[in-house]
Amino acid sequence: MEEIRIYCENTKSYTKVPMGTTLKKLSEAVCPDILSRNGRALPVLAALVDNKLNSLDYKIINPHNVRFVGYDHPDGRRTYIRSLCFVLQNVVRKMFPDKVLAIDYSLPSGLYCEIREVDAMEDGRPKVHFVTDEKLQEIEDGMKDLIKADLPFTKVMMNLEECEKVFSRNNQFEKVGLFKTVGRLHNSVYFLDGQADTFYGPLAPSTGVLDIFSITGFNDGFCLQYPMDGDPDRVHPMKRQSKLATALKEHSDWCSVMGVRGVGKLNAKVLSGEIVDLINLSEALHERKYADIADQIYARRGSVKIVFIAGPSSSGKTSTSKRLALQCRILGLNPKVIELDNYFVDREFTPRDENGEYDFECLGAMDLELLGRQLNDLLDGKEVEIPRFDFVEGRKHFEGNMMQLHEKDILIMEGIHALNPAMIPSVDPSKVFRVYASALTSLSIDENNNISTSDNRMLRRMIRDNRTRGVTPESTIMRWQSVRRGENRNIFPFQENADAVFNSAHIFELPVLKYYAEPLLRRIAPSSPAYVEASRMLKFLGYIVAMTPAEIAAIPPTSILREFIDGQTL
Repeated sequence: MEEIRIYCENTKSYTKVPMGTTLKKLSEAVCPDILSRNGRALPVLAALVDNKLNSLDYKIINPHNVRFVGYDHPDGRRTYIRSLCFVLQNVVRKMFPDKVLAIDYSLPSGLYCEIREVDAMEDGRPKVHFVTDEKLQEIEDGMKDLIKADLPFTKVMMNLEECEKVFSRNNQFEKVGLFKTVGRLHNSVYFLDGQADTFYGPLAPSTGVLDIFSITGFNDGFCLQYPMDGDPDRVHPMKRQSKLATALKEHSDWCSVMGVRGVGKLNAKVLSGEIVDLINLSEALHERKYADIADQIYARRGSVKIVFIAGPSSSGKTSTSKRLALQCRILGLNPKVIELDNYFVDREFTPRDENGEYDFECLGAMDLELLGRQLNDLLDGKEVEIPRFDFVEGRKHFEGNMMQLHEKDILIMEGIHALNPAMIPSVDPSKVFRVYASALTSLSIDENNNISTSDNRMLRRMIRDNRTRGVTPESTIMRWQSVRRGENRNIFPFQENADAVFNSAHIFELPVLKYYAEPLLRRIAPSSPAYVEASRMLKFLGYIVAMTPAEIAAIPPTSILREFIDGQTL
């Protein structure tokens, strides 16, 4: 039998295997486990074959570069979570055969899930079947039993008609709708313990590797908790961030009211020519939200003089601040804008990170003393000289930009630390109104495959940075993990400090982002380290029907999406 030469990146060595050898067999021979950062041996969950993610049942028929991944790798974590979701789905379907499991959206502690009635609705929203703590314990115990049994995940190809029959019987009508709108003649279907499901990425080889998880009741449903990124032996602690959860739930319910709970329904809107109506409704919702927040600020006009806006990358903070300022003007207030970026310390005083690089995102990079003093002076009615930071030179300049607050004036400032009380400890908190802005999409691919808010934001950033800053899609992808680390450190811990949450996600935006992002992602060569992410994003976008240029033209120039795709007139 012909032998194939394989380079294993984990061991940095070549090996020869018979043609048709599976990645699992190769792993057992050359890389049976992966050492985590704390020295723990982690099981192999999947593999990158020439920078493209594959399950371990992949058969080798050509020479490849192979890198096996465990939970310490982003693709390993996603593989673990997908597999865990299938175990959950399997147990819930056995316990509640006449219900449907909805894995709705991501929370800081894990995935928020609901068990729903199949057809019953309440005010346009799916009727939730409340699950007691005792039943939640039964679900968790059932999952542990499946994991202890170490059952394999198997994959088969099924034609479109077969898929529709199988998943209609399972009451997974969002999945059926997706099959119909994508229109692929054959689809990959996974099986576990006799039950079928689909996932948009590979699964682990078997259930036995999924031993770290927990289930905790939350709101009307529960949270599926999985291991922490840096500590695979412990699940994410349960954080009941009510404001964030409320915003996500509100968006999920609104998707249901609009009849667009999953990508299949969204695709149907595009294909039927109804997407412009959805654009108008979604934009109207945003306008109403801006007005609601402005009303809250106006109601506290006797005390509030400063509005801080914070949010992660590509959340639309700039557009939010401008639209909010406009709504405040409608109410008779006079908003003034100060750029927090002008309050950086001079370059020689900028802290450095663990790699010796300047850390511009840490709180210490801000001139907090100057900021606090000037804000207090403004609140006292004094005139101050606002600095201008020269990013090329790396220092502040004072050029006569004077500012003073009068009776109806309010300051609007946006920046990553705006929700952190340590930024302005000397300023009276009653004078400050804080807004958290983020693209909190609750739209799902189907019942049990949610869409990451991080992926949504990365697509936004890729399109905008390529258009306005000449940044390659490859560069955006390679920097994204660093961006995410900064958000986890400087933004997400302070979300609940917000007085109001603005969800900048549009229900119609993925068909727009696909139109712009797909050509950019296809430019990334297989040899690039960014190709792994590019392939994953292209696969995800492959389930979405893109809007046409004529339909995109219907997006108003005031839309937050225009901040990323061009044409904004704010």
